[in-house]
Amino acid sequence: MTDGTVHSTDRIMRDIPLWTASLVRQFPELANELAPGRRSPAGTATPAPHPGRDELIREERREALLLQQRHGLAVPGHGAAPIRLHVSDAIRDISDGVVELEEAVCARLGLPRPRRAGVIERLRRVVGLLGDIAPHPDLSRHVRDEMRRMARRCARTLGDTETVVRVAGRCPWCDSVSLRAFPDRRVVLCVNPACTCTVEDCGCQDDPAYRHLWPEARWGELADASGTRTEEIEAAMEETPC
Repeated sequence: MTDGTVHSTDRIMRDIPLWTASLVRQFPELANELAPGRRSPAGTATPAPHPGRDELIREERREALLLQQRHGLAVPGHGAAPIRLHVSDAIRDISDGVVELEEAVCARLGLPRPRRAGVIERLRRVVGLLGDIAPHPDLSRHVRDEMRRMARRCARTLGDTETVVRVAGRCPWCDSVSLRAFPDRRVVLCVNPACTCTVEDCGCQDDPAYRHLWPEARWGELADASGTRTEEIEAAMEETPC
């Protein structure tokens, strides 16, 4: 293993507990975000029932029950208050992701299939296996990437803004220093509103809100054209929480 590989592995192993701690801290807060407050400000009139309101409430109650059964998260004070479905989607995504991650780690390490447990307990069990994970660079990177993805989704759902990191070099299309890395999505975008590329099917040509982007598979191409280095782009994607 080269010095560069050792350094990269050490950084990954330091990152895993950071992202896990962020997820352990914030995941329980999602339950509190499932349903908004049920009381209206004093003096405000009760709005007229919306068509289909009863069916919506029944669907939301089924959703609350499913969340409690599958993930052990009860919606505080839930009754007829509407559930924020984007929050329940995040809870399911993160919960399923944690289960799949722990099972993948155990399978790779030749351990028995983990017993059922809540999200927080599973996360702590994965961290407890870091000593066994460390000798496997591809596994440790996968664990870090998944922890980071889930922690960032949790943070975004709770209202945190997406991380944006400046990337050195100039946009190959508009020649401005407007390249930015978006680690949550692992893409590089040109944020110059006036930038328009010549790629036939790129949305930046007919949608003013769209920005030309480079996914991970094209970072090498971008580096060659912009004057930056692939290593710098990868480093911009490695932002860790404070």
